[in-house]
Amino acid sequence: MVQLRRNHSSNNKGLVTTFRLIIFLIIAVIALVGSFIYYKKTFLNSSTYIQEIDYSDRTFLPSATGEIVFHKYYTLSYVEKYELAEWTAYMLNKDLLNKPNVDRFQNFIPDYNVSTRSSFYSDYANSGYIRGHLVPAGDMAFDTVAMRESFYMSNITPQHRAFNNGIWKELEENIRDWTYKSETLYIITGPVLTNPITTIGIENRVTVPSAFYKVIMDYSSPEKKGIAFIIPNELSVRRLEEYMCTIDDVERATGLDFFNEMINDVEEEKLESIADKNLWKVSEKRYQLRLNKWNYE
Repeated sequence: MVQLRRNHSSNNKGLVTTFRLIIFLIIAVIALVGSFIYYKKTFLNSSTYIQEIDYSDRTFLPSATGEIVFHKYYTLSYVEKYELAEWTAYMLNKDLLNKPNVDRFQNFIPDYNVSTRSSFYSDYANSGYIRGHLVPAGDMAFDTVAMRESFYMSNITPQHRAFNNGIWKELEENIRDWTYKSETLYIITGPVLTNPITTIGIENRVTVPSAFYKVIMDYSSPEKKGIAFIIPNELSVRRLEEYMCTIDDVERATGLDFFNEMINDVEEEKLESIADKNLWKVSEKRYQLRLNKWNYE
């Protein structure tokens, strides 16, 4: 009888073990399928928005007097004489902005892709000017490489603190608002290098621009449109709309030619000669924030 009970117990244990193995396999299969679905939704689908922008497309780049440097997510033209980029250019769309933000990079780094080398972090020490981005870190927050690239010193310019924290910030945030309403925006940013304020730095004589510009093109149908800004490098309480101008105005101020290769001559002439403020609505809330807070941070 003892032997029979042992056999019965062994059979039960075998059945329990088999049952547990089947349950384990079912759970494993469910977990595997679930992981695949999550991966597909999170990684495969999320990567499509990066593929929507062709970073090899250089036709929208302006003319240049400096050394053209290609980074992964933006391009610049660096002028050694001024130790500044005369322009930076990149594309932005709402899918990039919708991606969860990566951590902000904390260090400004020299750009050794510039053959003559860029300015250094130390050039700004005790200068009275802060290190202002041309390509905003906020626009590059969709990817760790993009974020790091925005902190290259070739992308940095001497800016008045109240300008950087105030109207420049307001403009950057409005551009992100406009991006959400467009398929893709082409954004070109740079300093106005005529009549500079001064130079800073001991090792590199970095030019302090008197003003900065942004050129924005929405080349998606059905409403193709462009707008530009020239803003003095100083505290401002004026409305952002007051600095709106045509792309032609920026060409005259900088000597650069914008979108010559991307747009045919007839369309280029039309888009660059019009600054329709009604097509570029500015946030009243952000204007009030600038007046009451940002200008004094």
